[in-house]
Amino acid sequence: MALFKRRPKPVSLESYRHLEELVDSGKPVLVDFYQHGCGPCQVMDGIVNELAEEFNESAIVVKANVRNVPEALDTFKVRSTPTFVLLTKKPEANKLTQRWRASGLVKKDVLTKSLISAGASPSDA
Repeated sequence: MALFKRRPKPVSLESYRHLEELVDSGKPVLVDFYQHGCGPCQVMDGIVNELAEEFNESAIVVKANVRNVPEALDTFKVRSTPTFVLLTKKPEANKLTQRWRASGLVKKDVLTKSLISAGASPSDA
């Protein structure tokens, strides 16, 4: 018997194409644009990890280091960290759609409500 249950973690974004593939899954995708050494990013890290665990069945939570994804930074006009962007795909348009965004310290309940409004539901623990 394992003493510790393995917890789902946020997906680490590799490229803009990787982001497109995640959105193609049909699930809402919450992206946390962060950078190392950013105090507010470190504060939000625990909340983002909790969201990845709570919504692991119905949404995809992504951590995007701003150094690794310059195309995504330009596309979503990220100017500060942390910046959160909630994406879905419109089937009729066949492209990424930004449903919501916020920058800086964001309360967990605000992030939770945005995921729920995009169709995600928290998993039962």
